[in-house]
Amino acid sequence: MVNTSDSHPVGKSRQGTHGDRRAQLVDAAVDHVAAHGIADLSLRRLGVAIGVSHRMLIHYFGSKEQLLVEIVRTSERRQRDLLSQLRLEPGRSPADIARRLWQQLTDPRLAGQERLFFEICGRALRGRPEAAPVLERLVKDWLEPLVAAEVSAGADPAVAQRRARMGLATVRGLLLDLLATGDRGGVDAAMEEFLRLYYGSE
Repeated sequence: MVNTSDSHPVGKSRQGTHGDRRAQLVDAAVDHVAAHGIADLSLRRLGVAIGVSHRMLIHYFGSKEQLLVEIVRTSERRQRDLLSQLRLEPGRSPADIARRLWQQLTDPRLAGQERLFFEICGRALRGRPEAAPVLERLVKDWLEPLVAAEVSAGADPAVAQRRARMGLATVRGLLLDLLATGDRGGVDAAMEEFLRLYYGSE
């Protein structure tokens, strides 16, 4: 998922609406997970780490499971934001953008976020109601920017839709491969082969 090393400190003096405060807490939680992973993560420990009580986290999120879902959704949004930023950089080909995004997603420091993503997806697929919101936009939220990138590169919209879906599935599959096998060289080589087939000679 993306490099989230920039911190978003949550201090008691920060004020705002309920939604603003909730967003601040999620950002801080995402940063904590990126830096420390999810092993033995509890609301009490997370609260201490980001400067709030576990009761406050329950107030804003209801449960640990619901907070984890928000962490996943926010991580995904950050990744899409990164893709948008990369597309704005001059001189980058679509293949260059894909490689740069892949490098960010496979940063070892983000392995905890990646594991959490697949864990929450698994819970949702098993019908756990607190995890179900992740599935609602798991694909849809990514297709819009990916299709837009394909169309801007000259692809027919219908073809762009199919290519975007294939690209998203490939990246997620290789991320799961990396977490399961630890074979960074193998998945990088597979990604390069995919990019060669996907973009031709780039």
